[in-house]
Amino acid sequence: MSYMALYRKFRPDEFEDVKGQDAIVVTLKNQIKAERIGHAYLFCGTRGTGKTTVAKIFARAVNCEHPEDGSPCGKCKMCASIAAGSSMNVIEIDAASNNGVDNIREIREEVSYRPTEGRYKVYIIDEVHMLSIGAFNALLKTLEEPPEYVIFILATTEAHKIPVTILSRCQRYDFKRISIDTISARLRELIEKEEWEVEEKAVRYIARMADGSMRDALSLLDQCAAFYIGQKLTYDHVLEVLGAVDTEVFSRLLRQLLAFDTQEVIGIVDELVMQGRELSQLSSDFTWYLRNLLLVRSSDHMEDVLDVSTENLARLKEEAELVTDDTLMHYIHVFSDLTNQLKYATQKRVLLEITLIRLCRPQTQTSHEVLLERVRAIEKQLEDGVLQAVPEKKRTVYATGEISEREEKKPELPKALNEDVKEAAKDFRRIISDASPMLKTYLKKARLSAGEGNRLMIVLPDAVGAAVVGSDEHKEEIEKLIEEKIGKQMEIEVRQVEDGRRFEDSFVDIEQFIHMEITVED
Repeated sequence: MSYMALYRKFRPDEFEDVKGQDAIVVTLKNQIKAERIGHAYLFCGTRGTGKTTVAKIFARAVNCEHPEDGSPCGKCKMCASIAAGSSMNVIEIDAASNNGVDNIREIREEVSYRPTEGRYKVYIIDEVHMLSIGAFNALLKTLEEPPEYVIFILATTEAHKIPVTILSRCQRYDFKRISIDTISARLRELIEKEEWEVEEKAVRYIARMADGSMRDALSLLDQCAAFYIGQKLTYDHVLEVLGAVDTEVFSRLLRQLLAFDTQEVIGIVDELVMQGRELSQLSSDFTWYLRNLLLVRSSDHMEDVLDVSTENLARLKEEAELVTDDTLMHYIHVFSDLTNQLKYATQKRVLLEITLIRLCRPQTQTSHEVLLERVRAIEKQLEDGVLQAVPEKKRTVYATGEISEREEKKPELPKALNEDVKEAAKDFRRIISDASPMLKTYLKKARLSAGEGNRLMIVLPDAVGAAVVGSDEHKEEIEKLIEEKIGKQMEIEVRQVEDGRRFEDSFVDIEQFIHMEITVED
């Protein structure tokens, strides 16, 4: 006998087995007991919450010969034939593949015939939002005044796509996402029936990963159990199968981000990639982790909302002290957007690494949130008296935790700027107008400064430009052009601006200096 998936094997057969939709179940059972059955129902909600399942149970209950407290008995002839799929009284239609006018016209012709057995003909139209406008119009009249023996049950995940004229003719029931506790309890119940050995922590994680969908939870459990047949299914096994990451890794990642340690952050990503972790899942779970930290900072009584163990809650409270609310909100926005981008990205690792590098270098960002964060940090330093007029220092944090600081001296002009250097700098833009095309392109971005030994220093903004201009061939070409234009030989030096620094922090702009001199003389 072929294996049957868990969500099919344990699909509820009666209302009592439906989990997480108590209000809807009670309402439908009361309608059946009081014989106040409507002619059109609309079941809305996210995937895997029981819409189709409840529709099938309802179809059996209204046709059951001996209903028990509003639920089908499961023993009579009608219940057996509907469960077997052989009854002509229950017609299931997939609107995704039968969405034309002709399909609805067939239904309109069929409803004119009474059921050969049982009391009601029940039409279950799944994914009804996929019907075309013409099909909706064709359904409209039948839906408004159907024969007394016909019931329509429309199921959809996107109720906003259904015309208002259809909505107004149906009783609407919104199926909510199922809670983690409810899903966990159902999973444990089925695990006992299957006689599997599964760690409690693993069950809770699967329930959270299901995102309110019972069907997703059963599919994930099926997937994990199949990978470890005959073994105890542990939390680590579930993480491995689903490509997920342990919260300890999130703690390390957050600490390195707060320390602006790019090398360590990228090292963590490389470690996770080598383990085969799914980067989209990493971003999603890290967002959830940051949300938990924010909730811990918001109140001291968040145990029920957080759904974490006592041990993890203590760790969250400890780490929540390391970060501010504003920083957490900024990170949550960044990783929420990243999660959506990663779903469709072809280079997921590159996209993730770029995002992390940006967070490690806030000085390269100009967004509103980052600027506010930097301003608040300065304000706090002023309040604490930490910020003083001291020489700027270069601060380096090593992987061992050691901190090295050295004073950064502001660049200064030599006491007497060589006249030949001044002349070459003054006419530099005219001199390079005759340079080769590629060299001229890179020199457009160059800035000029004074090098040692009366050299003219050409500073490029990046390593690529410095490599091109600094080649022996191009340096020789520039020196030759200077000699031709001003009649003097001059040695040049090519440099680049260090990553994360500005030109003004390391070099003196002699073009600007010469321009100021000329203005004063005039």
